[in-house]
Amino acid sequence: MTFKPRFAPLAVAALAGTALTLGWPALAQDAPRSAPEALPVAITVPAAQDEPYPGTVELAIDATDIERALYRVTQTFPVPRGARALILQLPQWLPGNHGPRGPINLIADIRFEADGEPIAWTRDPVEVHAFHLQLPEDAREVTARFIHTSPLQTNEGRITMTQEMLNLQWEKMTLYPAGYYVRQIKVTPTVTFPEGWEVFTALDGQRQSGNRVSWATTDYETLVDSPIFAGAHAMSWELGNDVDMHVVADEPGQLAIAPENMDTYRSLVDEALALFGSKPFDHYDFLLALTERMGGIGLEHHRSSENQYQPNDFVDWEEMAHDRNVIAHELVHSWNGKYRRPELLWTPDYRQPMQDNLLWMYEGQTQFWGWVLAARSGMQPKDIILGAMAGSAGLYSVQPGRAWRSVEDTTLDPIINARAPRPYTSIHRDEDYYSEGALVWLEADQIIREGTGGARGLDDFAKAFFAAREGDYGEVTYDFAEIVATLNGVYAYDWAGFLTTRLRTAGQPAPLAGFEKAGYRLVWKEEPNAYRAGQMKTSEFLDLLYSLGVNLDDSGEVTQTLWDSPAFDAGLVDGAQIVAVAGQEYSADRIKEAITAAKTSGDPIALIVKRGERFMDVQIDYDGGLRYPWLEAVAGGEQGLDRLLAPRAAPANAESPAPAG
Repeated sequence: MTFKPRFAPLAVAALAGTALTLGWPALAQDAPRSAPEALPVAITVPAAQDEPYPGTVELAIDATDIERALYRVTQTFPVPRGARALILQLPQWLPGNHGPRGPINLIADIRFEADGEPIAWTRDPVEVHAFHLQLPEDAREVTARFIHTSPLQTNEGRITMTQEMLNLQWEKMTLYPAGYYVRQIKVTPTVTFPEGWEVFTALDGQRQSGNRVSWATTDYETLVDSPIFAGAHAMSWELGNDVDMHVVADEPGQLAIAPENMDTYRSLVDEALALFGSKPFDHYDFLLALTERMGGIGLEHHRSSENQYQPNDFVDWEEMAHDRNVIAHELVHSWNGKYRRPELLWTPDYRQPMQDNLLWMYEGQTQFWGWVLAARSGMQPKDIILGAMAGSAGLYSVQPGRAWRSVEDTTLDPIINARAPRPYTSIHRDEDYYSEGALVWLEADQIIREGTGGARGLDDFAKAFFAAREGDYGEVTYDFAEIVATLNGVYAYDWAGFLTTRLRTAGQPAPLAGFEKAGYRLVWKEEPNAYRAGQMKTSEFLDLLYSLGVNLDDSGEVTQTLWDSPAFDAGLVDGAQIVAVAGQEYSADRIKEAITAAKTSGDPIALIVKRGERFMDVQIDYDGGLRYPWLEAVAGGEQGLDRLLAPRAAPANAESPAPAG
């Protein structure tokens, strides 16, 4: 709205005089301006100390309200002797999230009592995850009662409770006392579930009375690292080596996996142990949801992992082969990320900020081994793994953001962007430390194999770097220097320069050298590889990123635009909808046919595009045909990639593992 003055314009001098008369500052350029001084930010939450919190926190959660998706929480905290104040806080910097994503916005109706009497609270104005409580004299215990509201729709956040299952994550719905290492806070947890549901977690000492389940007293760090999956339709399998698979599903029929397919998960565990040589856990639990109703997840923990597949992944085994890698990835994290962790990413509590700069090791090498172990075990076919690798190679061969942003800088994206949607991902870059990190580690493997005549590889690095005291689920931190030193212990090379150039320096060539050394090359074909074809079919989208430069959903709406692509140059942007192709109603087949026809005709591809309330005629000058990335073995070459993906674990009843050469 435009403001219209209710008086006639005045001369500048007269206006300045009026301003002085009214007590306003003069308008002359050299007149003094009001200028407040900054006040220091008051930090009132204490730093964590490595000393025990006195007493044990009692925790009870009622998770029975599956109609409204509510978790009702009651916590009782012993009060340190003589304390007149207590600060309780919700975790903010979340393990595995690599950023400050604690959902304080989902906590409601919070109330506190001291020895049964209500007490007032104030939220810290700087650290809003913290609650300050003033206590009466000689208070013995404080009780907190509140509700965690699971999102009901995806635009509200990740759905964690449905009428068939739930995923209880302690850090999202429990408070802890400020000022202590979380490993020094003792907690006794109890949860009440819907009647008849089965409950799975890595917590020890499970006891059940009706639908009320309790566990042995543990420390808060272990509690947070031990989420729960529970559901009405569930099944478990023993995988050997103290590893179990626990699955909940939307419908009971979705649990019907063929025995030989479940055997691939047993092989996955065997291959992981053959790779690392020891296990940093006393037992391990895969928690898997077959669902399209609860939110998707892939999150690592030391003795378990949270995983989600599409509902039909078990019963449509071959068709859904592209959708299974999360299990292998999260298992590797028990060694890489949980047991061995970057020293600045490890924190004593969930208040201290994490520093993510070594995520190319934490996540990048985990991505690498997740691919490799899935292939070695047969959990995913080799062509699926090659397709996944080709997808990354293809992306980085055209990604313009590589010119200005290094891989290591993308490790800050969990803090900068927190996986929120944004326009033009290709110029921003995304969390490329995962897949580009993996391709750099592939090159490192091939450098070692080439330099040692095939006698050694990255397997030897993994066995040395991740060597664990059997059953130890503590943490051992590392830094850049240790990564370099361990690599040099396997094969002497300028590893510091290699990693600095590939990962810490922008403007590098596409990371294809590992494939070339391993006897493969990136090629382009007119049909998608098996991995991408499976993704497109399951998620109902059309990948035209490497031809027109867009991805489209099943209605023709643009979901991603490649910077400087033909579509970008023609003005197509995210959210625009292609409604017609060459004068006919849009369909996926029709636009693919138009792209193919333009190869020989040379004519522009004619589209009608709806953007907001406007319809536009869009002409795209492109005659390159459909293009999808593939990896192709070089004829007569040495296929080191084939050897890398071949099984290593000893066959059943064999006396020793197969050699790693």
